[in-house]
Amino acid sequence: MLKEFREFAVKGNVMDLAVGVIIGGAFGGIVNSLVNDVVMPPIGLLLGGLDFKDYFIQLHGAAVTSLDAAKKAGVPVIAYGQFLTVLLNFIILAFVIFLMVKWINSLKKEEAVAPAAPAPPTRSEVLLEEIRDTLRRR
Repeated sequence: MLKEFREFAVKGNVMDLAVGVIIGGAFGGIVNSLVNDVVMPPIGLLLGGLDFKDYFIQLHGAAVTSLDAAKKAGVPVIAYGQFLTVLLNFIILAFVIFLMVKWINSLKKEEAVAPAAPAPPTRSEVLLEEIRDTLRRR
């Protein structure tokens, strides 16, 4: 069983998947930074100057001015600003992955379009050519 597991673990597909997960995690960090540090500040400025993540609906309890204060006070809130930030992260990430898959598929199509080398002559063709050449020499 250990041998079978080792064969499974070192197959190319499993290693490719592991590399993809690691790179995907790093890429997720880049997208989070893009959304949180570049995209959301201008949107928040257009919508009233608040950090977009601070938009929330307080359900009940003492009035609070920020999401952090609500969490510290234990006030129930609907943090729709954070949800929209995560949703935007997902949309950007999905779009970039779509573009990458489309690019990779176009590379595969270019490889498939390349003409294949002609097949070598069969044994019977070689023999027929030898017979033809011998007859020409006579």
